Amino acid sequence: MIVVAVIGGGTGSEHEVSLASAAAIAAALDRTRYDVVELTIGRYGSWSHTGAAPLPDDLADAVRVLGRADVVIPALHGPHGEDGTVAALLDLVGVPYVGSGVAAGAAAMDKAMTKLLAAEAGVRTAPGVRVTSAENLPRVELPVVVKPTRAGSSHGVTVVRDTAGLAPAVRDALALDDSVLIERFVTGREIDIAVLEHADGALTCAPALEIGVPEGGIFDTAGKYDGEPDFRVPADLDPAQRDALEDAAVAMFRALGCRGLARVDFFLTADGPVLNEVNTFPGFTAHSQVPRMFAAAGVSYPALLDALIETALVRNAGRRIRARA
Repeated sequence: MIVVAVIGGGTGSEHEVSLASAAAIAAALDRTRYDVVELTIGRYGSWSHTGAAPLPDDLADAVRVLGRADVVIPALHGPHGEDGTVAALLDLVGVPYVGSGVAAGAAAMDKAMTKLLAAEAGVRTAPGVRVTSAENLPRVELPVVVKPTRAGSSHGVTVVRDTAGLAPAVRDALALDDSVLIERFVTGREIDIAVLEHADGALTCAPALEIGVPEGGIFDTAGKYDGEPDFRVPADLDPAQRDALEDAAVAMFRALGCRGLARVDFFLTADGPVLNEVNTFPGFTAHSQVPRMFAAAGVSYPALLDALIETALVRNAGRRIRARA
């Protein structure tokens, strides 16, 4: 059987979301094909077998467990997980893993870097400026969206509609990161595209998903986790809109150097797609956006996991650099 290690938790603000993703993944894996090992990273960085006491030698024990796996699914979201941190550890252990590597994870997590790569790839983003202080802020055309440069689940994101609200919003975002993006508010439909890499290297897109958001609002943390989000899949798009979104999503996947999977989020405006952000390991319960999108294409949640594992094993076959214990 294939030994699969699933990692959840983490030290970031998305700890609970990650635990839910990891638990759902572990429960869905076919136990006739996979020997599943579950690991949790605690809020303060300790490692444990899920539901058990911390490992006696902490990270050293975790490395030994990971080294015995055939493949790892790091179901981690946000900083200190999805940002390439754990991918670097897995590269050092020398074990294949689902999802993007160090460079792609770090670049996608850094929204300012993502904007630079998007411009290079010919994908539009909202005009914006990066700041590191709430003092002497530049003049900007309101309304704007203020967000930490590196964060997830819309933590620290504020829509600012008057000048008095700008500095407080920047200070709130700086509590989560040492730099902040101030971007022009984009009016458009919020559309997500999921890109899947297959074992042969081919890329396919799932049916697009639209997020129902009140006019003038954003899909914020409350909208994501307080109640049931308004997901519409497949999104009502004409062929030209669908092609433009999918082309832009694939262009970003390649520009960032993603592997396995990514969810690319857009605003669909009258002038075409505007990139919002790229998630290299988005929320992954059966009810999350990406599994719902593939379900609309007839790909079940377990089958999607099978595809991700197959791709990781084939595309990362040379990644094992030491013998398993």
